[in-house]
Amino acid sequence: MYKFMLSIVLSILCLCGCNKGTTLSEDNQGAGGEVVIVQETAPSRQLAYAKANIQSIRNGEAALQLLVKDADKALTTAIAPVTEKKIVAVSGDKHDYVSMGPYWWPDPTKPDGLPYIRRDGERNPEIYELDRYKMDAMIKSVVTLGYAYYFTEEERYAEKAVENLRLWFLNEETRMNPNLDYAQMIPGHNNGKGRGYGIIDVYGMIEMVDCIQLLSKSRAMKETDLKALKQWFGDFVEWLLNSENGKEEYRAANNHGTAYDAQVAAYAMFANKKEVSLNLIKGFATKRIFNQVEPDGSQPLELERTLAFHYTLFNISHMMDMAALAQCFGIDLYNATSDDGRSITQAIEFIKPYLGKPQSEFPYQQIREWGENQERLCWILRRATFFKENKEYDLLFNTYCTTSVKNRNWLLYTKQE
Repeated sequence: MYKFMLSIVLSILCLCGCNKGTTLSEDNQGAGGEVVIVQETAPSRQLAYAKANIQSIRNGEAALQLLVKDADKALTTAIAPVTEKKIVAVSGDKHDYVSMGPYWWPDPTKPDGLPYIRRDGERNPEIYELDRYKMDAMIKSVVTLGYAYYFTEEERYAEKAVENLRLWFLNEETRMNPNLDYAQMIPGHNNGKGRGYGIIDVYGMIEMVDCIQLLSKSRAMKETDLKALKQWFGDFVEWLLNSENGKEEYRAANNHGTAYDAQVAAYAMFANKKEVSLNLIKGFATKRIFNQVEPDGSQPLELERTLAFHYTLFNISHMMDMAALAQCFGIDLYNATSDDGRSITQAIEFIKPYLGKPQSEFPYQQIREWGENQERLCWILRRATFFKENKEYDLLFNTYCTTSVKNRNWLLYTKQE
């Protein structure tokens, strides 16, 4: 599974200088009616600052050392393409991505186990036999190599990253079709077709497309490669907007709907379909934040899960990713607040009191990974301070964060201290 706290939405696409505190501009259009990117995001500035000050930033040298070590390993690690599989989608096309809903298991009361039944929060190991974890491995490799290229400027990292991108998206023999028609299918249901929920499988590609922008500066990535990648993602955006699975995910009222918006907006920006991104961003506060966050900051649809702490943070991270993208257009989603107080900040305030507390004090279910999610909450607080200064969040982060000094988050979320 992708590490959702690493989906930082660098938005390298945002090319102009920052104009801190801007809100929605008149119409976000240039003189010719085109959608205009008006500023760069805080994450893109952070990355540049980390590179320029690697010896002085907190844990910078240790984190870079491990990043390079990981990238060196990626150089010699073969990535399996989507076409290399034993189980093919019901379409019969090995280029079609196929995965299974993670929390679905054989029905023990049925001789053949069909149809599968849901056990929320419990992962069926059968999921590892399909395409999701091959996709994750490819994304992880490209992202690691992309960052290593950015920080070291060594072409060998870019060469391997571009090779992996060609394998998954460009080469006729091995490329993935730009759809998720069979993502998170459930055995015994819907004739083997996928679900809208499967779109979240590839959320990690948000970070990957930003790393593609970093790699576009290398000699390894040809202009034809970049053009073809933008075409693939442009086609994928059209599928996301017009397919039944895409429409279903757009209608989702929980973290899936939030993640859908962030994905479409990010991929559309990369594919030069910025008007698609802008339309989603303009409606995001009303449709997602104000509908999903209660006035007290709780998120009922996430708190009802068996992993309530995890999914609460999960959804906040998606909202923050969208807020980072919105900065490109001069739109302040992070501070958007409804008349009765619903906002991203209020969602953080609701979950913040459980930082540093034992799981027994959390009044909802969290059947596993309490410690891991404590760390995720620390990094959410750190990210929040890039949108709006908050001394309390800084203090909490410094008090409770136990992340290894070698973790690359220290490079991606560095602060001028």
